[in-house]
Amino acid sequence: MAEQDSGYKQLFSHAAMVRDLLLGFVREDWVRLLDFTTLEKVGGSQVTDDLRERHSDVIWRLRWGAEWLYIYLVLEFQATVDWTMPLRLDIYVKLLYQDLIRSGRVRPGEKLPPVLPLVLYNGREKWTAPLEVADLIAPAPAGLDRYRPRMQYLLIDTHRLGQADLAQDRNLAAALLRLECSRTPGDVRGVVRELIHWLRAPEQSSLRRAFAVWLGRVLLPRRLPGQRVPELADLQEVDTMLAETVLEWTKQWEAEGWAKGHAAGQQAGLREGRQEGRQEGEARLLLRQLRRRFGDLPAWVTDKVRTAPLSDLESWGDRIMDAGSLDEVFVTDLEGSQSH
Repeated sequence: MAEQDSGYKQLFSHAAMVRDLLLGFVREDWVRLLDFTTLEKVGGSQVTDDLRERHSDVIWRLRWGAEWLYIYLVLEFQATVDWTMPLRLDIYVKLLYQDLIRSGRVRPGEKLPPVLPLVLYNGREKWTAPLEVADLIAPAPAGLDRYRPRMQYLLIDTHRLGQADLAQDRNLAAALLRLECSRTPGDVRGVVRELIHWLRAPEQSSLRRAFAVWLGRVLLPRRLPGQRVPELADLQEVDTMLAETVLEWTKQWEAEGWAKGHAAGQQAGLREGRQEGRQEGEARLLLRQLRRRFGDLPAWVTDKVRTAPLSDLESWGDRIMDAGSLDEVFVTDLEGSQSH
């Protein structure tokens, strides 16, 4: 995950990405009161070694009226959900407060600034960890409960966002998440062309490069294992490459997506995300096999396959080789049981 961590950290080291993440995905009234022209990255000598070791985390601050507000952004790409995340965030925020006191940014008698602990989670598994550190602690006797630590973090689970979230116009964070959720190289190219249009200003060249490097080193190699992806330094290069390879790569992308879904389906205890992935993969495979055997398919067949449960897809797949017609593939449960 090192490339993924460093790629996202590079992207969210740009103020425009942090601004769009807050405006587009933190649905709270106070966000509108922030002065985004004051966004300032916190790092280097301003934080201790304990925080500098958090390679995938990014800390920003900006003005909220006359006061500073800190954004502690955790970029989380692990395969499994970390149930200790509330405790981790609680520790990170307290380390940040300690740094602010040690550095003299907060002087004796002054109030500590508010901090928004924000987790951007990119795993396929549904996030199940508590959002509140107090939920990690066993119930206490009456009167002792008030001593439990309380701190909540904001979770953005990228793979479970709605279409309205992803479709936001001119929102760079939403564009990044659309790339993550893209289904084909053609989808990727569509977002890349939008980014080329949005990031035309000379001062945005660093962000253009960050997107291009992340696409070339992280997203495309992950979707196209075994396929050589050249070093890419600019979004225009990405667009040109996709224009030349979109048909060939779409076939590989779809095949790879089915293979992953099918392999995951063989494992016991499938979690929700993988189960859905396998179902989609089986449906695409079945439609491909049906077209090969019977030619163009009527609409009722396509609709039936795409909405069918996994058990039906597997049963129909077993019948394809022996069936003489589409009707014989889609026999009723009663007819199927009698034939056995």
